[in-house]
Amino acid sequence: MIILGIDPGLAIVGFGVIEKLKNGVRVIDYGVITTHKSMKFPDRLSAIYDSMKALIEKYKPDCVAMEELFFNTNITTGINVAHARGVALLCAVQQHCNLYEYTPLQIKQALTGYGRADKHQVQFMVKTILKLKSIPKPDDAADALAVALTHAQTNIVLSGTDIK
Repeated sequence: MIILGIDPGLAIVGFGVIEKLKNGVRVIDYGVITTHKSMKFPDRLSAIYDSMKALIEKYKPDCVAMEELFFNTNITTGINVAHARGVALLCAVQQHCNLYEYTPLQIKQALTGYGRADKHQVQFMVKTILKLKSIPKPDDAADALAVALTHAQTNIVLSGTDIK
């Protein structure tokens, strides 16, 4: 089963593509979609949509796992990120992907066993579980892999997809 994990953002959208196997998981690809602040806001959203569509067409994931938003201080930034997340959700739905959403607390709990784990603990577990030589960079890509791993480890039965 191929899982596309998404860490939503406006300037940087992290993505991670993994394959769930009977005996574990393997990384297929990871990276980021970027938009520049000099771009008009609607153009940034369009670029995110187009890049998401290209990822889905390239990897043909069985499902998309996306992090839910959490923000506490800058409401303006949060609203813009929410718009970008909405575009990513729309793209996944329009491409007929099975969509799953996870809170930061669920992701931390799934990977570390502790819902209040810090970013470094989660990144260390991503590196360890995926047997990588180093923590994926940038952080947004590591976060997207964490979302994909969360789905692989917690909701495999919900996907209805056979595992190789």
